[in-house]
Amino acid sequence: MEVDILELSERSAKFILSNVSTAFANSIRRAMIADVPTLAIEYVNLYDNTSVLYDEQLGLRLSLIPLITDIETYVPQAECDVCGGEGCPACEVSLTLSAEGPATVYSRDLISSDPKIQPADPNIPIVELKKGQKLVLEAIAHMGYGRDSVKWQAGVACGYKNIPIITIENCDACGQCAAECPKGIIRLEGTEARIAGDDVIKCFLCRLCEKVCDIHAIKINFNEEAFVFTMESDGSYTAKDLALNAANVIKGKAEEILHILDQL
Repeated sequence: MEVDILELSERSAKFILSNVSTAFANSIRRAMIADVPTLAIEYVNLYDNTSVLYDEQLGLRLSLIPLITDIETYVPQAECDVCGGEGCPACEVSLTLSAEGPATVYSRDLISSDPKIQPADPNIPIVELKKGQKLVLEAIAHMGYGRDSVKWQAGVACGYKNIPIITIENCDACGQCAAECPKGIIRLEGTEARIAGDDVIKCFLCRLCEKVCDIHAIKINFNEEAFVFTMESDGSYTAKDLALNAANVIKGKAEEILHILDQL
């Protein structure tokens, strides 16, 4: 397996994953979305709410605020050996909020019992309070998996495509393929059409250039063992950490399967 980084930022990444099967590439994608545990607010104790939102609406909004997650410190509640799933400092975090209008309440107004666990984005609006309105609550965040609820989904917009293979032979430079290409990656140079090496990965295999060519000079195919991967994190993890954690999840599952097979 080889990984070539094309783009990398705090919350997004683009890389080429090669010498792997489609099944492995898809397992990485699914692990980012569903199998990397994150913290999310699950329970809310409301002590005072005179805002325009019902208690249930506030609970839903709070649950969808991404929280920076420390996977080394916290474990999913269902897997906690300390409390057996009852809730303890190993699997849950308390966040409190107290606000009075007139003001707009933002995610940054949540005060966490663990300084490392904070809203990934401090500027998420929760509710607007008018004069005299109050909101006092305690929110309990648990570790969970994206496969159980979208509030625990750390990976967003995770996807991949095969690396295109574009072959141009006996081109008569008519220019029809260049005009048809929606990505504008085909250029006429001299007596034939060409595609720069770096532009190949921009192709999304629509095959419009191939269909418009009357002399069948251009052929579109793809590499079955190489993929262009794009991914984004909701902020629970950095893009790098999310990808590494997804790989570790797959490794752990493979080791678990081998252990089970050894017992047979």
